[in-house]
Amino acid sequence: MINEQIREKEVRVIGIDGEQLGVMPTKDAMKMAQDEGADLIKIAPTAKPPVCKIMDYGKYRYEQARKEKEAKKKQRVIEIKEVRLSPNIDDNDLNTKANMARKFLTKGDKVKVTLRFRGRELAHTANGKAILDAFAETLSDISVVEKPPKFEGRSMIMYLAEKRG
Repeated sequence: MINEQIREKEVRVIGIDGEQLGVMPTKDAMKMAQDEGADLIKIAPTAKPPVCKIMDYGKYRYEQARKEKEAKKKQRVIEIKEVRLSPNIDDNDLNTKANMARKFLTKGDKVKVTLRFRGRELAHTANGKAILDAFAETLSDISVVEKPPKFEGRSMIMYLAEKRG
């Protein structure tokens, strides 16, 4: 809120140089801001009394946008990459898929390992669980099992995440 939008009777005012001017009626604070050729901006509305600062509103908005941009720069979105396996996968193929998952994990992404059962393969779900456990064991040096293998429909799904620390 700026200038006439501030409805409180009294506000704590911070001057243009950052010095405390104390608690005063809103009208007086508004007059001070106009004398300085600046705006009265409410920066802490929940405080008792609310804290207002005398400064240029355009400059205030610019600084806020810059802070948000800086915060956005530091954050990273974690994606979930999927690796699909089949119950009758060979050791070399499993190693190839494990290397692919290792690449995803080192980039900071999570890995969803899906083992899809087709037709009569559903009769051998224990074999599928053993394959997923072996896959997790292969990557145990850089990953941790976030969600253990679980049946969903015709597939068994497990989630891996990068080890912390």
